[in-house]
Amino acid sequence: MDDIAREIGMSKKTIYQHYADKDKLVHAYFDKEKQEQISMMEDISKNSKNAIEEILNAMQFMGKTFSRINPNLFYDMHKYHHDSWNQFKAFKEDYLMKYVIRNLDKGKSEGLYRADINNKTLARLRLEQVEMAMNPGIFPPEQFHHVEVQIQLLDHFLHGIATLKGHKLINKYRQIDEE
Repeated sequence: MDDIAREIGMSKKTIYQHYADKDKLVHAYFDKEKQEQISMMEDISKNSKNAIEEILNAMQFMGKTFSRINPNLFYDMHKYHHDSWNQFKAFKEDYLMKYVIRNLDKGKSEGLYRADINNKTLARLRLEQVEMAMNPGIFPPEQFHHVEVQIQLLDHFLHGIATLKGHKLINKYRQIDEE
């Protein structure tokens, strides 16, 4: 709480007037982030021309989000703030899983993703990749920048599910000349 008070330029006493303890503060922060994520992801989904543009735009948004969040936040939530960690897990299952499955369905119907992929399996894989990239035991921050890891994992994921038509579109968005 000392670090938080110092960082925001507020006394601990003032913080405690609004939040009973650090758990309540973390919970409120995560709840705010969750609502912003849902709003932005829905806007991205509505305004994207196709499934690949949607997933690339979502990753760009997530990259901005990840760049301002310390990757240790997830580790700390898991270890010290069980209610917030459970809230994160529920968000992942209740919203993010359905979002990814919806994107996979859309990509299949557009002929951009392979028809033979199992949506539920690959949605789970994608969500675990995002979480894994934030794990300092797997990707130590002194060796890996977590946003770059996220981009690499997404690129690998997209190329694995894309059809030839999808690969061409990925290259177009990435401004890669095809040979």
